[in-house]
Amino acid sequence: MENYKKNLKSLIELNDIEWSKIEDKLVEKHYKKNEFILVPGEYSEDYYFVECGVIRSYTIDDNGKEHVIQFGTENWFVSDRNSAICKQQSKFYIQAIEDSTLIILNNEINKLITSINPNFLVEQNKLIQNHVRSLQDRINLLLSATAKTRYLEFIRLYPNQVNRIPQWMIASYLGITPESLSRVRKDIANG
Repeated sequence: MENYKKNLKSLIELNDIEWSKIEDKLVEKHYKKNEFILVPGEYSEDYYFVECGVIRSYTIDDNGKEHVIQFGTENWFVSDRNSAICKQQSKFYIQAIEDSTLIILNNEINKLITSINPNFLVEQNKLIQNHVRSLQDRINLLLSATAKTRYLEFIRLYPNQVNRIPQWMIASYLGITPESLSRVRKDIANG
């Protein structure tokens, strides 16, 4: 749980005793490549911190086409907020792309951390606001940017993940076909 501990300590001050109280309540779970963490129709109050590995959140449309919403790599949080926060059935698949270790978090953990350091709530709010901003930027790119611009933004957002994530999943995330992604990559490589 070293990555989660570092992440939490980057947000709030914690001494070793406080950390051990939190650590006692945390659940670390390992998922094999292609294993599902959550599927549509399930209920889950959990959200997931990626300790190591890569996971994705996606949906499948009525025509059977996958649409990747988000990738989660080390030190990222992924959830289906509809289920975790609104207590409704999940709308998304969350799946391990490679063998992954996740820290399972929920509102009880948040309450515990907030009771130890009330500033955690302020820092959580900043993270949520940053996530909303990122989603707005992503929607704007999908609506108005070229495939090349979207791919360059993907590389900026996930700089070390291009070789860890299958190209067809990246294409899905970008809203383009794998063939279009291949052309974009060739164009970038040729300068």
